[in-house]
Amino acid sequence: MTDAIDPIDQPTPRRKPKDPVTTIDGRPMKPSTLMMGYGYDPVLSEGSLKAPIFLTSTFAFENAAAGKRHFEGITGKRAGGAEGLVYSRFNAPNQEILEDRLAIWDGAEEALSFSSGMTAIAILMLAACKAGDVIVHSGPLYAASEGFVAKIMAKFGVTYVDFPAGATPEQLDAVMQQAKAQAEAQGGEVPLIYLESPGNPTNALVDIEAVRDARDAHFDADRCPIAIDNTFLGPLWQRPLEHGADLVVYSLTKYVGGHSDLVAGSVSGKKRFIDAIRALRNTMGGIADPNTAWMLLRSLETVELRMERAGKNAEQVCAFLKSHPKVEGLGYLGMIEDARQQDIYDRHCEGAGSTFSVFIKGGESECFRFLDALKVAKLAVSLGGTETLASHPASMTHLSVPDERKAALGITDNLVRISIGIEDPDDLIADFRQALEAV
Repeated sequence: MTDAIDPIDQPTPRRKPKDPVTTIDGRPMKPSTLMMGYGYDPVLSEGSLKAPIFLTSTFAFENAAAGKRHFEGITGKRAGGAEGLVYSRFNAPNQEILEDRLAIWDGAEEALSFSSGMTAIAILMLAACKAGDVIVHSGPLYAASEGFVAKIMAKFGVTYVDFPAGATPEQLDAVMQQAKAQAEAQGGEVPLIYLESPGNPTNALVDIEAVRDARDAHFDADRCPIAIDNTFLGPLWQRPLEHGADLVVYSLTKYVGGHSDLVAGSVSGKKRFIDAIRALRNTMGGIADPNTAWMLLRSLETVELRMERAGKNAEQVCAFLKSHPKVEGLGYLGMIEDARQQDIYDRHCEGAGSTFSVFIKGGESECFRFLDALKVAKLAVSLGGTETLASHPASMTHLSVPDERKAALGITDNLVRISIGIEDPDDLIADFRQALEAV
């Protein structure tokens, strides 16, 4: 008779492929190819070509010792995290497959999924900060992000220092010095630099490399990560981890989801920072639900196709708008007029995207006439869907931002934000032409 095997030493049942195929003919496969199956083995799900939706709140352990070991990983008593499925507030199959694929796009070590982009941002900031700390952030930010820093984090004794998106290395150096002095006076530190590039809704770009250099000159990079909201250009047109960022944030609701039918968010990046965010997510909840995760897996298969089509459409639409007599200007990355912004674009971006701002001659009333006259484009907030959307940030998404702050950030009453979809470009141009006639 052979000796019994200690249950602690028994291998955890597989829930992922043993050896996922990531190369072909001696070279790495592209993300668009890996989206079709990475992180999922049909053999583990009755041969189902696509991952089923796993609607369960909890998972049965193979034995008690395994349950103990998984909880040791979940609670941090043992490094490495859970080695198996535990409870759907912590992990689940659809979410794990999604997170594996999200990490591929950004070249990240790990990724986490959340119930919304703002849930991702809130848990990221709460995980990073303690009372007395100072957050350094760029501007403009999405209004809810800016409000969370200025109002909610303030309740916990966290303050901030901000800088304009196009800040020079000299300006960034001064900002870091100011933040360091402010943190020392408050008995805290600077645990997070938070960027949004392009900024919402102006499309202003942040020099990620210059921010990294300024951070490294004043702070310990292991204690002060750079996080960036890459929603406007990611995951196709900008890869911030290659330029000095440590964490990348997305509203997956936008381009990744891409069909205006779900709400979700993510954070991806270096494991040492992801671990702390995961621990707080495990406590608070906020993980994406299995149905949403499944829908995002569907969307990731076509994200490159959708973004490329929308980008080409935006290029043609902006060429029309640029010369229109009722258009005062464009905030489109394919037509940058500022030398500093063009330099950042050339170094950081691989495409101009399909969301931009158009400045209509006049003010709020002229913008409202334009918006009300649209027939193909829909008057709605959000962006990155298959349909074209238009909105008025000053009175809608950024209404809560104080007037003086909006003025400083360039969020004017004559700014309309447009997210171009995948419709026929000639139809879109005809729609904008007739809508401008109403102005």
